[in-house]
Amino acid sequence: MPVLRFKDANGHAFEAPDELTIHDLFDKVKTTNKDGQNKNVITNSAEHGLIPQRDFFDKDIAVDGNTSKYTIITDGDFVYNPRKSSTAPYGPFNCYTRKEPGIVSPLYFCLTPKNKEFTPYLLYYFASPAWYSYIYHNGNQGGARHDRVGMTNSLLQGIPVTLPCLEEQKKITTFLSLYDEYVKTQENKVDALEKRRKGLLQQIFSKDIRFKDEEDNEYADWQEMSLDSVLLEYNEKSSKDGIYEHVSLTKEGVIPKTERYNRDHLVTHEDKEYRVTHLDDICYNPANLKFGVICRNKYKDAIFSPIYVTFKVKKGFIPAFVERLLVRNSFIQEALQYQEGSIYERMAVSPEDLLSMPIDMPSLPEQKKIAQFFDLIDKQIQVEKDKLEAIKLVKKGLLQQMFV
Repeated sequence: MPVLRFKDANGHAFEAPDELTIHDLFDKVKTTNKDGQNKNVITNSAEHGLIPQRDFFDKDIAVDGNTSKYTIITDGDFVYNPRKSSTAPYGPFNCYTRKEPGIVSPLYFCLTPKNKEFTPYLLYYFASPAWYSYIYHNGNQGGARHDRVGMTNSLLQGIPVTLPCLEEQKKITTFLSLYDEYVKTQENKVDALEKRRKGLLQQIFSKDIRFKDEEDNEYADWQEMSLDSVLLEYNEKSSKDGIYEHVSLTKEGVIPKTERYNRDHLVTHEDKEYRVTHLDDICYNPANLKFGVICRNKYKDAIFSPIYVTFKVKKGFIPAFVERLLVRNSFIQEALQYQEGSIYERMAVSPEDLLSMPIDMPSLPEQKKIAQFFDLIDKQIQVEKDKLEAIKLVKKGLLQQMFV
């Protein structure tokens, strides 16, 4: 029984919720893309919901002519993805809200509600952990892969749903939607600050904005040089012996593997050699989509996949400044001309080509000023991100109390 309950207009408690199952509330969607005519491939993301695959991956994963077994979904259908993540430990359960019908992988489970008046409430219910205990006690947690719930149709049909009367449902969804608005407002604030940072990067590195010294004198002109004058590739390796933390390289930077995948690692070979990265290294993953990921290691000494590349910043250059130089969109666009590879997702810019690229470099004092300037902006953005996470945490607590 939920801890938090609403009352009716007269201040009286609503009747006890019904204890139902997915079988009682949904019908299974069975229509498939037999003729292959629907090209709108949809991905079920824990963070972004049901969105076009091209928006999520920046490319099409499904191959033309190979979607005949994909399920066709329409506005109002629910889709469950059994893939686990840190934000959806038993997989995301989302509702499709686009006018154009889409198609989803046959690995997903698709349902249409028997009564669409319940949809707003059910969206919040499946965003809560109310149904996790049932999966934990009744499901095969290993699945075909250890990153997926071993979901079957019978298991899915038996997922319990606590369903209050429609009037209480509306009170719950109205209340929780206020927190959705708080989240959206804070997300917009973070987004605006990040756009401002991006614009300032462009202005500073195009030299439209210049810094001056403490006596208001201009610094020396920037000097053109190749990137290998700044960075030195090195290849230090270590086994997974407990000395170093195992990390992953993401757009957010170097983070513990457990933080990204909610588990230690994907590879089971303990004797595998990993690449070592030290604090303030410049780290590069050339095997990702487009240019890949490049960032400064702000974490600590660690090990990660040997497909990553590590660079030392040479003496006379500021690692925090070098990172700013490399993450600019204009630098990445220039680097893409060196891409090589026959398969799109494996195309990459080699470390050798990366180091051969020409760059403009300011004097050491101006590097320091630019790095300090962006550090202040980053701190401001982090403050707003922390506020965003605090709001999300409050909402998460409310979901737990209202549905569990």
